[in-house]
Amino acid sequence: MIAIFDIGKTNKKLSLLDEQYRFIYETSVQIPEIKDEDGDPCEDLEALIAWIKAGFVSVIGDRKYKIAALNFSSYGASFVPINSTGNPVSPLYNYLKPFPEALHNQFYQTYGGEQQLALETASPILGHLNSGLQLYRLKHMRPDIYADIRYALHLPQFLSYIFTRHACSDMTSIGCHTHLWDFRKQNYHHWVHEEKITKILAPVVGGDKTHVTESIGQKIKTGIGLHDSSSALIPYLTCFKEPFLLISTGTWCISMNPFNQQPLTAQELKYDCLCYLTHDAKAVKSSRLFAGHWHDLQTKRIAEYFNVQRDYYKKVGWEEGRYQPLHPSTKSHYSEAFINSGHLTFNDVDLKNFSSYEDAYYKLMEEIIALQVWSSNLVLNNIVEKIFVDGGFGSNPLYMHMLAKAYPGKQVFAASVPQASSIGAAMILHNVWNRKPVPSDMISLKSF
Repeated sequence: MIAIFDIGKTNKKLSLLDEQYRFIYETSVQIPEIKDEDGDPCEDLEALIAWIKAGFVSVIGDRKYKIAALNFSSYGASFVPINSTGNPVSPLYNYLKPFPEALHNQFYQTYGGEQQLALETASPILGHLNSGLQLYRLKHMRPDIYADIRYALHLPQFLSYIFTRHACSDMTSIGCHTHLWDFRKQNYHHWVHEEKITKILAPVVGGDKTHVTESIGQKIKTGIGLHDSSSALIPYLTCFKEPFLLISTGTWCISMNPFNQQPLTAQELKYDCLCYLTHDAKAVKSSRLFAGHWHDLQTKRIAEYFNVQRDYYKKVGWEEGRYQPLHPSTKSHYSEAFINSGHLTFNDVDLKNFSSYEDAYYKLMEEIIALQVWSSNLVLNNIVEKIFVDGGFGSNPLYMHMLAKAYPGKQVFAASVPQASSIGAAMILHNVWNRKPVPSDMISLKSF
């Protein structure tokens, strides 16, 4: 088996997978946040380390399991700076922590302006979510901490370091909107060199690299960890060789096209596009839409008005006769209104205009799909023939049927990979622990 730690912002999970990639064991925990020195919420790193170590010892010591390998997947845009003895020297700052305005202005005035940096690093301007700026902030505002840093490790690689004591960097973490990587030059951006940040960045190694961890007399091949979004893409890249678009749905709906390596344009960046990197340093052009969040807010509003349960939308089935294709001018109106205001026009719709919950919900979903198509089209290209939807909207019949009708020339599937980021972290080490071929039925598909 392989053990995988999948560390999310809310849920931290330890799973054991067998050679058929079935989940044999799983445990999870939610660790309350603490405060950093500025009073902002942050991860309780000490508690996280303790839980990880205890969980690993527990499964390694259980004779029911023969664990051959260990790997990690976690949220990105987070650094753990360590000193020469390997101990963290700062809190694990929250990537939503406000970034100082004066330092923001100083950085972009020094290195070419927001638009130029965004284009070169293939990332919107996101403050601490551009995790390279976390190191810039420490250097310029906390020189006492910065002077003590031997390596600044991205969170997935720090998790690996806990066990292996090998400091390294990987491409999936470098490429998750960090502002560190120049996608055009395929190297660290010149500001990273000029600030001498490279001195505290660990050597870059391949995502399939392993080191040996010894525990309770056992030698465990241990990976270097992956950024969770890029890890979740691995099962699809492994199982499908023809070009596809993956729409990963949740609070954010992220359209990921691993077959579009064209540099981002200024307009695409303006509309919240970015690039990730795969474990082998290939760009994945992506667009983001806050559709899951909008859906939550508006279904609550509709439910309150019609006096039904908040999740009543789950009972609304697809009715061909109720659906009316949107006129191109209506689609254009939705996208232009969103571009100008950042909100759905449905926000301002009086629910008195609808005779039933179903009528209102269909209208909401029509607008969400119109904006989803607009967002996905930003990164879609002509060679893509398949569109996969995973996550919550994959089980929403209105979303899936409307999306399929919006792309009549493409194959549209609801796709399901249980805990894709964990499976991706296991799959990247397949050759070092698994004696069997990758299962052909790992991804369940439903065509629309």
